[in-house]
Amino acid sequence: MADQDRSEIIRNNPIGSGLEAFLASFSSLCESKDIPYSGEAFDQLGDEARYYHHETVRLPNGDVDDIQHGIRKGLDITKASNYRSQQLDLPRDLGTLSISQDSVTGQKRSSSQTGAPLPSSKRSRSESPIKVDPSTLTNRIHRRVLVSDYGRPIYKASSRVALLTALEDCIEGHESLLRKAEILHRDISKNNPIINENNNNPSPYSFLIDLDLAIPADRRNASGARGKTGTRAFMAIGALLGEQHSFMDDLESFFWVLFWICIHYDGPGKGKTVKRFELWNYINIEVLAEQKLGLVTKESHFLHVITEYCQPYYKPLIPWVNRLRRVVFDNNGREDETLYSRMRDVLRKAREDPDVIHT
Repeated sequence: MADQDRSEIIRNNPIGSGLEAFLASFSSLCESKDIPYSGEAFDQLGDEARYYHHETVRLPNGDVDDIQHGIRKGLDITKASNYRSQQLDLPRDLGTLSISQDSVTGQKRSSSQTGAPLPSSKRSRSESPIKVDPSTLTNRIHRRVLVSDYGRPIYKASSRVALLTALEDCIEGHESLLRKAEILHRDISKNNPIINENNNNPSPYSFLIDLDLAIPADRRNASGARGKTGTRAFMAIGALLGEQHSFMDDLESFFWVLFWICIHYDGPGKGKTVKRFELWNYINIEVLAEQKLGLVTKESHFLHVITEYCQPYYKPLIPWVNRLRRVVFDNNGREDETLYSRMRDVLRKAREDPDVIHT
């Protein structure tokens, strides 16, 4: 396929817009520093994953592998008599649960179905973070993206200290991405901060992946993604309410990542299903924002909830998650770049705590 054709396909698809924005910003950064535009240049960006190549997958006959033509064969399903647009279907075991102010749950933000059920430990096809207009359908295109670095999600970290170290490093990487490359990530979740504990793996110890929703920091109004963006359970309260996405929202998402891991994992990669928190997969996003706000506003309530639901393995982190809550939600809505260093300071002190190390 010609490069021009590939570029046109990427430009016309939201996931490609994020990649194109990333590449354009990186190209500009290389030019400003008078260095060659190459894979080696990505070392200057810190801990974010280093992009090498992307391509659109084609079928044996040469057609693009997508939903509209490869799966639907051009059929317009909106014309079907039984077509339903963006309806919420709750699983039978959750459909009768009442949604109260202190029902606190969570998982991934949906794209074509904002309330679609999602698994607790991995991304599914319904998890694309783009909100679809009810009158249109998103045409998903099969693509491959190659990066030089690889590892495991931080919830599989071998110890509490390793988890905190990786989270601290990824916050630093996010700051590097914003300051040096002028890129805003916008999709921090439990799957995107990566840890590498393999001594034979040349990748960094920790780094961020999944830049498909990333945009130039100075173009936050021209996102290329329709609707609210992010991974549902980890989205900041302001982002859920439709406010303009800023680096502060991504930093708040790091807090929700740590909270989620403490609630759902009883050791490295040992995921648990916590019914109370599963409702975050289904409830209206404005209600979800209210649920999150109610959880973090009053310290006694937050401590009650996290103490009750925190898995035994992560109990030593409870006071530190609470300290992180104080730091993250003590800005009165103002943008404050010192939040990067203040969050890292809490995480650094936490990993030096004897109870965290030895308990």
